[in-house]
Amino acid sequence: MATALGLIQIVSWGSSYYLPAVLAKPIAVDTGWSLPWVVGGLSLGLLAGGVVSPRVGRTVEYRGGRKVLSWSSVLFALGFVFLSLSANIPSYLAAWLIIGLAMGCGLYDATFATLGRIYGQAARPIITIVTLFGGFASTVCWPLTAFLDAELGWRATCLVYAGLHLVVCLPLNLYILPRWNPAPPANRNPEDSATASVPSAEGSSGRRRTAQFVLLTAIFTLSSGLVIVISVHLISILQARGMGLAAAVALGTLVGPSQVASRLTELLFGRYYHPLWTLTASLTLVAGSLIMMMNQDQISAVTIVMYGSGVGLSAITRGTLPLRLFGPLGYASLMGRLAMPPLLSQALFPSLASFLMVNDNTDGILAIGTIIAVTNIILTVFLWLTIRKPRPL
Repeated sequence: MATALGLIQIVSWGSSYYLPAVLAKPIAVDTGWSLPWVVGGLSLGLLAGGVVSPRVGRTVEYRGGRKVLSWSSVLFALGFVFLSLSANIPSYLAAWLIIGLAMGCGLYDATFATLGRIYGQAARPIITIVTLFGGFASTVCWPLTAFLDAELGWRATCLVYAGLHLVVCLPLNLYILPRWNPAPPANRNPEDSATASVPSAEGSSGRRRTAQFVLLTAIFTLSSGLVIVISVHLISILQARGMGLAAAVALGTLVGPSQVASRLTELLFGRYYHPLWTLTASLTLVAGSLIMMMNQDQISAVTIVMYGSGVGLSAITRGTLPLRLFGPLGYASLMGRLAMPPLLSQALFPSLASFLMVNDNTDGILAIGTIIAVTNIILTVFLWLTIRKPRPL
């Protein structure tokens, strides 16, 4: 199951989140639409995904994830067909709305919720394997998208991705996921069972869990917004430090392998420590790399590897840490609630950062990014304080 879901994540991430990086410029050149509007399609899609994510979580909780993930494949295919046929900006943005709904139903959060619903606490290594595959999304799909665009054009490229979702992803979702709604897994921690609803729990334990929920939401929201901004502007940041485009692109490609390497490390050793250590390592690596970027005349490969490793671990914690803190009961609904603010931040942060990039102010982006990263570390300290004593799995 993990391998099949991982392959689906490669196609899903590569054809949506990473698509504008390659196709935005060809679309703008071919249609005459302004580049900000073309790139804005992804932001609109992320907004749509954030809005529906709580409903998606509740649906997975009560009906299982098979229909939700399968519908994501159908919506992806429909969205890309409409995208290939778009004749103006409104129809283009409407297509991205459909793709955004598919993202809300089929990317990491919905997949993690499905796995937690089926496997309970045992889902941690499976979640890690899925993110391990997902780390190859840009590595696989950027060259594929560029090749298809060069050979067929951007509209036909969208149709190819629509076909992949229907022919590959939809059958896999229908085949590998259980038809029935799995019974809620037995919770290994009795205290978790008593307060499975988390934010609505009462008493001292309930207050502690509410604090954990709020802190997690804040950390994930800030982290998601920061990562997308740095990822979008990384090449510009490297060029501002004196690199040519080819050298900047070559150095930037280290992010993907670094993500995969850090996730592989988590897969091998994660069972020996609490996932909050993974979050702490992730945030520390990202903050350290941004501080180094600010203070290096020419950004080094070590800095990029640190950044990529931190980003790689952050995706894992989105699924494993809530499962460890709150348990399997109510996990899918909780994931839907946790997913909404980060998706909204991913939609809004790049637009806010664009004001700094008007004058190529990459130093301003790094300075604000560093402040956000350090703030997240402080929030993580408070999160540690809410845990009496982390128990081994």
